[in-house]
Amino acid sequence: MDMIKEVLIDTGMDSLKMLPYLFAAFVLIELLEQYSGAYTRELLQKVGKAGPAAGALLGCIPQCGFSVMAANLYAGGVISVGTLLAVFIATSDEAVLIMVGNPDAAARVVPLLAAKIGIAVTAGYLVDLFFAKKISVPKERGNLCGEWGDHNEEKGIVRSAWDHTVRIFVYLFLFTGVLNLCVRVFGIEQLSSALLGDTMLQPVVAAAIGLIPNCAASVILTQLYLGGAISFASVIAGLSAGAGIGLAVLCRVNQDRQESLRVIAVLFVTAVAAGLLLEMIP
Repeated sequence: MDMIKEVLIDTGMDSLKMLPYLFAAFVLIELLEQYSGAYTRELLQKVGKAGPAAGALLGCIPQCGFSVMAANLYAGGVISVGTLLAVFIATSDEAVLIMVGNPDAAARVVPLLAAKIGIAVTAGYLVDLFFAKKISVPKERGNLCGEWGDHNEEKGIVRSAWDHTVRIFVYLFLFTGVLNLCVRVFGIEQLSSALLGDTMLQPVVAAAIGLIPNCAASVILTQLYLGGAISFASVIAGLSAGAGIGLAVLCRVNQDRQESLRVIAVLFVTAVAAGLLLEMIP
């Protein structure tokens, strides 16, 4: 009981320290979504051959709103499959917010974003140049869906930001508590070993976790990485495969289910390949 009490206290303190950072970040995200959403949509419609580069830069902004937008634009025939994949790969959902909210981990944000943007741009252009016809099918422009996940402008900026903060706080508290307990009982080396630590298969496992269409996946992967249970290469693989609710929206709004599955398969293979390549770098 004493160990559980200590874990709860440590977890609570760690989570509470992140609360103001998370709330401030979500307020900024809400402002961005409410006041620049239409501009971003128009930008993606007009970028043309610069689509994968623009998609990667927009996708790296925290939250999965841009992946949802990209799924809708792709289903409507507005953007290419390479641009869609670039947005999906660059998306990190809640990971960046969690790392920025953790003073000890803030310095890791830049290399993580740099790696993901590089992978997103490269994969996006390669797919558009060599594989687009095998993955995608022609679409009629203009068939767009307005699905934006759980975003609700009627709540207002502060209320929406607070709701997101509370949800992520609960995820953080629960998973961090479980992780801290496992570390106390088994040790970080055994936990890492259970996740195929020090093997080339860890990025595969991480990428599979990333495909879960929920922000919980990015929370799990980020906390495992910050706790030392998975490598940088594995968290990149997991977060590259994780486009949050954007994956679910793609399957919902795209009329060709087989095409959606092909896009997700290419996303998974790209994420795993990037993770394995980074794993081999000393």
